Amino acid sequence: MNIKTRVACFVDGFNLYHAIDDLNDKALLWLDLRRLMETFTDPSTHQIVNIFYYSAMASHRPSAAKRHVRYIKALRHSGVTVVLGSFKRKPRKCQDCEHTWFGYEEKQTDVNLAIGLVGGAYKNHYDEAFLVTGDSDITPAVQLVKELPKPRSIKLLSPPGRKHSKEIAQYADRLASIKQIHIERSLFPDTIIDSSSSRIVATKPTRWMTPSN
Repeated sequence: MNIKTRVACFVDGFNLYHAIDDLNDKALLWLDLRRLMETFTDPSTHQIVNIFYYSAMASHRPSAAKRHVRYIKALRHSGVTVVLGSFKRKPRKCQDCEHTWFGYEEKQTDVNLAIGLVGGAYKNHYDEAFLVTGDSDITPAVQLVKELPKPRSIKLLSPPGRKHSKEIAQYADRLASIKQIHIERSLFPDTIIDSSSSRIVATKPTRWMTPSN
């Protein structure tokens, strides 16, 4: 009997979003994370047991939030577990002119990802973690996973156009890079329909309808 490696995927949503947005093709934002993660697995030896998408809803930006809601519906329909943090309103001040205003800062995303990564390893929910991020803030969590009595394998996937975090890479077992071609081959259909009910689950936002190259 061939026992497959259980793979859990941990995706830093905003980190990946901004990397794709920099590719200057809005259509690529309608990304099917499951298809993307399958690109980096061998079906004969790997089994994806869960995909976690960590992000936060920017309710202070209504248009962006509406697009995000559609995308989250698409992800959940494909079996992705969505874990949302929040944005906190914070006062800002210019050090030169002392002008003050209020801005918004993303909170909890890194913490939620770190907890999921460590908790899943501790509870024996996976054998190998695919970690999609270029942010070094979760390095301590990765280090802890490698120091457990039964350490888990870590595969660090850098978002497109981004370098691997050197801090995380020193603990990773494998490194890989997500290329634009991987994104182009892993998109949701413009309209996602539930096969059991024939109902529309989600449609690609109009702003993301720009055709891919």
